[in-house]
Amino acid sequence: MAASRKRRSRSASVAPGAESLACPRCARRYGLDDRFCSHCGMPLVYAGAPSVEEPESRTHERARKIKPELTRGELVRVAWSRNQAEAELIQNLLLEEGVPSIARRSAGFDVPDFLAAGPRDVLVPASGVETARETLQGADIEPSAPPRPGGPSGGHVARVLAGILAGAGGAALIAWALTHA
Repeated sequence: MAASRKRRSRSASVAPGAESLACPRCARRYGLDDRFCSHCGMPLVYAGAPSVEEPESRTHERARKIKPELTRGELVRVAWSRNQAEAELIQNLLLEEGVPSIARRSAGFDVPDFLAAGPRDVLVPASGVETARETLQGADIEPSAPPRPGGPSGGHVARVLAGILAGAGGAALIAWALTHA
């Protein structure tokens, strides 16, 4: 009886008059013994308690926007940007839809990391790829590959080969002149 009295006094001190818990996302009701919603996995709050609390920091506010079901899986590249500012714009568009993302400097670009210049890859977890692509297409940002320099053309290869042959011929001519002089 003392244990139940302690339990009642503890719940009464946390939220007076609250007799059940509720899910802040789907509004399903649960008993005081449950801690998480069996439907969506969110932590339960006391019914009647304010469901919206002020975020502690800007990071906490951003984390609240992320949908837990879109956080699973390996990272997949969904977009490419020309610089850090463009990558951050894409990340914020994705965050508004609940998709977590990271921007990573594209491989092969030789500039110190502290500079904002240079291409970036925007990566999202595998479970959020479809949502991310739909969001980017809706914003007229096509998830595309970075521009790749074209391979050498036939004319370019021929000029390089001609230069090598001319250099080798010139070296042979000089060697011949030095040996017969």
